[in-house]
Amino acid sequence: MWTGSGGLSVAQQLYNRFETAGKRLKAGDIAILDAAEYHHYQVSPTLVGAGLKQKSTLRRSLSELIPPYISHIPENVASFDPAHNAVRTSAGRTVAYDALVVAMGLQVNFGAIEGLPKALADPSSGVSSIYSYQTCDKVWEDIDALRAGHAIFTQPQGVIKCAGAPQKIMWMAWDRYRKLVAGTISLVKKYSEALDALRVKRGVGGYFGRNLVSVDTANRKAVFKNVADKTESKEDYTLLHVTPPMGPLDVLKGSSIVDAAGWVEVDKGTLQHVKPGYSNIFALGDASSLPTSKTAAAITKQAPVLTENLFHFLDSGKIGSAVYNGYTSCPLLTGYGELLLAEFKYGLVPAESFANYVGDQATPRRLFYHMKKDLFPWVYFNYYVKGRWFGPSGLARPKFE
Repeated sequence: MWTGSGGLSVAQQLYNRFETAGKRLKAGDIAILDAAEYHHYQVSPTLVGAGLKQKSTLRRSLSELIPPYISHIPENVASFDPAHNAVRTSAGRTVAYDALVVAMGLQVNFGAIEGLPKALADPSSGVSSIYSYQTCDKVWEDIDALRAGHAIFTQPQGVIKCAGAPQKIMWMAWDRYRKLVAGTISLVKKYSEALDALRVKRGVGGYFGRNLVSVDTANRKAVFKNVADKTESKEDYTLLHVTPPMGPLDVLKGSSIVDAAGWVEVDKGTLQHVKPGYSNIFALGDASSLPTSKTAAAITKQAPVLTENLFHFLDSGKIGSAVYNGYTSCPLLTGYGELLLAEFKYGLVPAESFANYVGDQATPRRLFYHMKKDLFPWVYFNYYVKGRWFGPSGLARPKFE
């Protein structure tokens, strides 16, 4: 396991599940491999980029989060050897396992856009991104400093972490000075229509089907490539917020446990590997092949399913009956004091938790705004990463027959 949202949640939940069954594990039976020093609240960059939080308040050292009964090996995985039920670490150590949970996340490819790393390092470039702890506070500095000009917010085609985040920061900037140029819209029809209507109402331009390919900071120009006909166009910018392309970690690419795209190939319901010979491998979150949005909210439903099936697998050799329905959520900030809470499952079918109490969740509401800004960060560090938060069901662990 790893020390992201998925790894910490499953490690704690698995320990608790065995304890509940009266089969308490020994200290060290569960191990986490990760060389990281800190754990970052996954959705914090949006709050930081909008000027709502200081980034230092939204991370914790791993020593604060990993209890003594879970072993932490501070090394990264360098290769997988599923034929021998082992992984090899960056320090050359071989770690054997009875079962493996892959929760490695994904990588953000800043270098895939020419000139972007240099632009992000230049405090006067006007270029920023919420997709890095090092640069998320620069987003707010640029937004707050802009008084006139042309602001561009990009969102690439393909898989990215929290696909709604580029729009969240765009809307917060719009609410800051009420005139912007924008990126793309949600794929869920209900929310897509609501967001597009909001875009038109607010006079925000939408230029779809184009990916950012290079940044020229000297001339303040962004170069885009049309996805359909491959033609390039240049846009002047005063402020440029970039969502870089993303993909699987290099250590996963080419491994026998991943699919052609580089994601760990698991059953979309059970989260167990699809290859019979790798039945003791499970995966969740950003590194998995699950066909749903890669969000921290999705893990709140994935983790208990994986935990239940892994518990039964380790206890009896067969997985349990738990099935993941694809639930995910994207709390879309649409301005200061308002948020559209998108919740959906496989098939892009809305799966709203609060509609019966507050009405249609496609309508931005102040309640949802304060849930994201004030409640969720507290819940995350006090319950989520401790394996005691289960998304829509709150503190009640889902029951599986």
